[in-house]
Amino acid sequence: MFWVLLLLLAWAAAGTACTRLCLAAVRSAAVDVDAGHGHDLTLYEAAFLSGGPRRVADLTLVSMARQRRLLLAHTGWATVVDPRGRDEIERSVIGAIGPEGQSRIAPVRDAAATAPPVRGLADRLVRDGLAVPDGGRTIAAAVRQVQLAALAVLVLGATALLVPAPSDVPRHLVALWFALPLALTLSCLAITRIEVHPYSRWASPAGQRLLGALARHTSGGDDRTYLTTVAVRGIRAVGEPDLRAAFADREQHWRAGHTRGA
Repeated sequence: MFWVLLLLLAWAAAGTACTRLCLAAVRSAAVDVDAGHGHDLTLYEAAFLSGGPRRVADLTLVSMARQRRLLLAHTGWATVVDPRGRDEIERSVIGAIGPEGQSRIAPVRDAAATAPPVRGLADRLVRDGLAVPDGGRTIAAAVRQVQLAALAVLVLGATALLVPAPSDVPRHLVALWFALPLALTLSCLAITRIEVHPYSRWASPAGQRLLGALARHTSGGDDRTYLTTVAVRGIRAVGEPDLRAAFADREQHWRAGHTRGA
């Protein structure tokens, strides 16, 4: 019977997705929640735990621009004003701009995000138990897979109901069989929402705790508070219109490049 084949596909999708989600949750829970006790996050660490390597690159660009050591034009170009980086990450940004001292923001950001200093930062955070290892950055992806599996079960169930079934199999019974894998996926999503949410791709439970404490102390108008807000919230926290325009142009350029390459 054709509907049985569809039911097997539904169970396979639901079972695989839910198993992956359970394994990801176990790996996340295995990280010591007490790690980093007494640790004060640097701006780079906060940026990485909030948004990963690209957030670190964005923070560095914004920081250097506010100190007038880097010019970020609203047209999406970065120009070096002071070629002396104050740390390894700043030097990687200057190096990514190149010897001519000018480059578009998008490739600079991409190159800085994959540079050795940022990878070293990630490794240190993993060793300290504040970041999720590469192999463990799967819980958010696993949740999306379960969501897709639930949608697939609905589609397969609807298809089975539309296909003429043998007279000895009532349609409500076919629907009931498909309701079982759907209930499995929805229950896994509900449990994960209660136990694991928010689904962080980068920060471990201990890292999320430190980020929460940092976010509660971002009131004020000094430069470090401003950069802390950018580290935690990203480019949307940038207040200067010119800077926002520079990064908006970067995003448009990135999308245009991907559209042409498609």
